[in-house]
Amino acid sequence: MSGKLTYKQSGVDTKEAAAFVSDISSHVKRTQKQRSLHQAFGLFAAAYDLSSYKEPVIVTGCDGVGTKTEILFELDMVETAGKDLVAMNVNDILTTGGDPLLFLDYLGISNLEQERTRITRLVAGMCDYLESCNCILAGGETAEMPGVVPESIVELSGFCIGCCEKSKLIDPKTVRPGDVFIGYKSDSFHANGWSLIRRILEENPDVVDEEELRSLLQPTRLYHDVVADMRRFNVIPKAYAHITGGGLPENLERFLGDYGADLTIPCWDNTAAQKILKHVDPQDRFNTFNMGIGWVAIVKPEDVEAALKAGPGGTVIGTLREGRGIHVKVQGE
Repeated sequence: MSGKLTYKQSGVDTKEAAAFVSDISSHVKRTQKQRSLHQAFGLFAAAYDLSSYKEPVIVTGCDGVGTKTEILFELDMVETAGKDLVAMNVNDILTTGGDPLLFLDYLGISNLEQERTRITRLVAGMCDYLESCNCILAGGETAEMPGVVPESIVELSGFCIGCCEKSKLIDPKTVRPGDVFIGYKSDSFHANGWSLIRRILEENPDVVDEEELRSLLQPTRLYHDVVADMRRFNVIPKAYAHITGGGLPENLERFLGDYGADLTIPCWDNTAAQKILKHVDPQDRFNTFNMGIGWVAIVKPEDVEAALKAGPGGTVIGTLREGRGIHVKVQGE
């Protein structure tokens, strides 16, 4: 040894990084059963052949899991964080009518040797969801940053690239008064509103038990089943909305322009969620959480019957009207 410093002594181990790539190779292969990269995995950039599309339009999205990760890691629900990361991005791509093709992740950690098992499990969770929606894990970045990222913390971001035939892009500008809102059930709070939930849990530690808390931490639902059924039933939606931060009002108002709706949603049949909601401002709950509706399709009245059969959990929650504003209430309240 020269007595001079090495990269490993500064806290970064490039050989450990290479071993990690080997760890996840079997998971990566799971995402290339129906689609495949145009060139090998692991190059400096990923390539995908779009020649099967006549007029391809690229659609992209970027999102994370947020403060939900803190509780997921505390309860060792690591794979769920990976699934959340995929769903938050893939669902956004699906709103365009596009096919999710490629997914990339960013993982920022303090020490790879210490975190190797945990981030391998994260990637396994990602690939569970990616495999189910036929999207390729095309690559990513695992950044080892000692002194910048605190120990035991994993910074988590995802990026999805999709493609749609130009003629099949969903155009929310086509909505008209009388069009119908179909809401589809969420599996829980998904990956939004957890800063508020964590505050509630800190101030009311007995509000839910561990089993109930784990039930609230179910991964964000992937809505590719709803979209696939819509296509199968030849339903062309006027618009899709993924209900994330901001709840139904904000996520619908972003594209409705001068139109609005008075929505009535079913009472959320989730005992643990209702225990949390008792500690939330009655109006702010609609602007923070999905309130049991994680996906919305806006369709023509003649397509309602078919749309209700698309994926499990669809229900009519309102109709489009003239005048701005989305107002939401719970049935029976």
